[in-house]
Amino acid sequence: MRKLLTSLVIMCMVGQSLVPVPTHSQERAWSDGSFPEIPAALFQDAQTDPADVNFASALVPVEGHPLDNQIFGRQRTDYKPVVPVGDTEDPSSLRVGGFRIRPYGSLWTSAVVASNRTNPGPFTLWVLPVGQSAETAFELDARRTRAGLDIEGPELNLLGSSFDTSAIIEVDFFGEFLTENSTGVRLREAYWQAESDGWTLLAGQTWDIINPLRPRTVNFSVGWAGGNIGFRRTQLRLERAIPLRVGELQWQGSINQDIIPDFRTVEGINRESAAYPVIMTRVGYRIPSGIGRGFQIGASGHIGETGFDFTLPGPPPLNIPPEDDARFKTWSVNLDLEIPLSSTLMLRGEGFHGSNLSPFLGGIGQGVCPCNRGTIHSSGGWGEVAKQWNDHFDSHLGGGIDDPANGDFLIGRSLNQFIFVNTFWRCNEQLSTGLELTWWRTAYTETRGGLIPPEELLPAGFNTSYVTEWTIRYDF
Repeated sequence: MRKLLTSLVIMCMVGQSLVPVPTHSQERAWSDGSFPEIPAALFQDAQTDPADVNFASALVPVEGHPLDNQIFGRQRTDYKPVVPVGDTEDPSSLRVGGFRIRPYGSLWTSAVVASNRTNPGPFTLWVLPVGQSAETAFELDARRTRAGLDIEGPELNLLGSSFDTSAIIEVDFFGEFLTENSTGVRLREAYWQAESDGWTLLAGQTWDIINPLRPRTVNFSVGWAGGNIGFRRTQLRLERAIPLRVGELQWQGSINQDIIPDFRTVEGINRESAAYPVIMTRVGYRIPSGIGRGFQIGASGHIGETGFDFTLPGPPPLNIPPEDDARFKTWSVNLDLEIPLSSTLMLRGEGFHGSNLSPFLGGIGQGVCPCNRGTIHSSGGWGEVAKQWNDHFDSHLGGGIDDPANGDFLIGRSLNQFIFVNTFWRCNEQLSTGLELTWWRTAYTETRGGLIPPEELLPAGFNTSYVTEWTIRYDF
C-alpha cells in the first residue's frame, strides 16, 4: 500500500455538508468524451455529521463513541435514539402497535466561494482543468436538507433466540431536477436490522463496511475523490462483536449491489451489472471504555466486478474495436485508525490501495480507462486532528490525497490533493454552524500529443482552487 496520508495537527472544527448538483458544462468535455465519470448523485452525502459529535469526555459523545454507530450496529449518530418499548415514553416519538417511531431531520443551507471553479460546484471533488475554471464561483444551496424515521420494533423470537429489531428510513433532496430550486427526493438509507448476543443481521441500503470513518469537513463530499473511499449501497450484512479482557474484537461481512458509475453518458458504452455481488469484509479492534477509550484500528477490503458492452470503437489513438460483455475486477485493501491523544484531542485517518475504485469514490472518479480498456489502480488516504475547545466549539485540521497510477491511462486526472481547516459552533442542541477553508490541487494528464490532431488534445497540468464554505443547520 503506497502513499497513505497521515495528517496534520491543531485546530479547526467540525461540520459536514451535503449538496449535489449536476456536473458543470465545463467538466463535460472530460466526462462525455473519452473520460470516465462518476454521477453526481454518488457524491451527495456524508455519513456522520461533525456537528453531531461531542468531543467532551475524552472525545466521546453522550450516546457513546462516534465509532459505535459509524462502524457497528446502527449507522446514524445525528439523532437521539428512540426510547426502547417499555421504558419511559419519549414525547418526540409515536407508538404504532408494537413499534416506536421517531421522526427526525435537518434543515440545511450552505454557501460556497471558490477561487477557481471546481466539480461539481456546490461541493468539491476536484478542480476543473486550466482553461475551464479561471473564474470565481459562488453557490448557495439547501438540498442537503433531510428527513427520516427511526423505528424500534418488537422483539423477534427466532430459532430459540430473542432479537432486538430496528430500522431506518431516510431521504434527502438530491434526486433528479430541472433547476436547483425544484428537486426530487432521493433515498439515502433504508435498512432493517436484528441484534442478539453480539450478532447483528442487517438488510437494506446503508454505508459500506470498508473505510468506515469520515473526515469532519464542512465540504459535503468529505474527501471523496481526494483520499476517502466508501459510500452507500444495498447489502446483506452480518456482524459479530467479541468482548475481550481489554477492548472488543469486531468482524463484519456483506454482499452488496454492484454499482457502475463509469461512462454514464458516453455514447457507445452500455453498463451491465456483474454475475455476482460485491463482497466486503472488515476486522477491527476497539477500546470502547476505560483506559485508552476511543482507540480503534481496522483492516478492510472488497472484491467485485463491473461490466460493459462497448458497441463502438474506442477513442484515438488506439481505436480498440467494439467488445461485448467486457468485465473488470474491482478490489481494495484498506486501513482505518483512530487514536485519542488526550481528553480533547483526536488523531484519525484512513488509507487505501486498489483498482477500479470509481464505484467507491476512489481513483479521482476513474475506474476503467476508455482508451486502453484497462482498470486504473490508485492509492491514497486522509488524516486529521480534531480539537475540542469547549462544549460549543470544535476545530479540525487535515488533508488527503488520491494518486492513480499514471501508467494505467492515457488521459485523465492523475493526482488530487486537499488541505482543510475548519471551525464549528454548536449554538444549542438544534442549531449549529461551521466555516471552512480548503486548498485543492488537481493534476491532469494528456499523453496523446503527436498521435492525434492538436485540436483534439485535452488540457493538462495542475490547477489549484481555494474554497471557502459556510453552513448552517437546524435539527429537529
